[in-house]
Amino acid sequence: MGLKLIIAKDAKGVGKKTAAEIINLLKVKKDAVLGLATGGTAEAVYPYLIKAYEKKEIDFKNVKSVNLDEYKGLDPKNEQSYRYFMNKNLFDHVNIDKKNTFVPSGIGEKEKILDDFNKKIEKFPRDIQLLGVGPNGHIAFNEPDEVLHANALCVKLNEKTIKANSRFFASEKDVPKEAFSMGMGGILKAKKIVIAAIGKGKASAMKELLTNDKITTKCPVTFLKLHNDVVVVIDQELADAIPELKEKKANKK
Repeated sequence: MGLKLIIAKDAKGVGKKTAAEIINLLKVKKDAVLGLATGGTAEAVYPYLIKAYEKKEIDFKNVKSVNLDEYKGLDPKNEQSYRYFMNKNLFDHVNIDKKNTFVPSGIGEKEKILDDFNKKIEKFPRDIQLLGVGPNGHIAFNEPDEVLHANALCVKLNEKTIKANSRFFASEKDVPKEAFSMGMGGILKAKKIVIAAIGKGKASAMKELLTNDKITTKCPVTFLKLHNDVVVVIDQELADAIPELKEKKANKK
């Protein structure tokens, strides 16, 4: 397992250090394919990519991107859709060609959406995949379950995820109950993975990733142990909430 842990001071530090992994790639590979994510953690990362672009450190002209997921039933113009999120938080602020950006459609025939998604994952191998993680260990919308799926799928969101995502909606009942998501196999196909997590609410999930060698469908983030190049960026608050990390540090001294 090639897992590197970086502990940043706070949420801003996590955003900066996570963005640095993507910036360093774009400096050497101008036509990189980025695997992109949405949500609170991504919001901490994208301002640093925009800043690096504005400083002319990086250029998005030849960059392609593939996003992890989209809510079922949301039109791209809907302010809660992930396409809208990506435009607002990144694409509108850099010189990426939006024709080279892929966010799965939330509208249309389910089988066709999934077929298009799987073809896009195969056609554009990601050089780096950005991930966040849910308190229950879900990555993208791969929820804890008896089984996980290799290919893209339509997921029924569980109550914890709906509750966690309700902060972005007027009320919990407005949160879509299903989403299209890259499967675990698709995620693991990326050449490099950088996963960011902020706050002690993610402690139980990150403890399972960082402190043992078990892989379980009950905590999907543990599947990252199968990958040979993973960078994990967490804040000090989260690190402090995982006692085993303190013990590891103590043992190194």
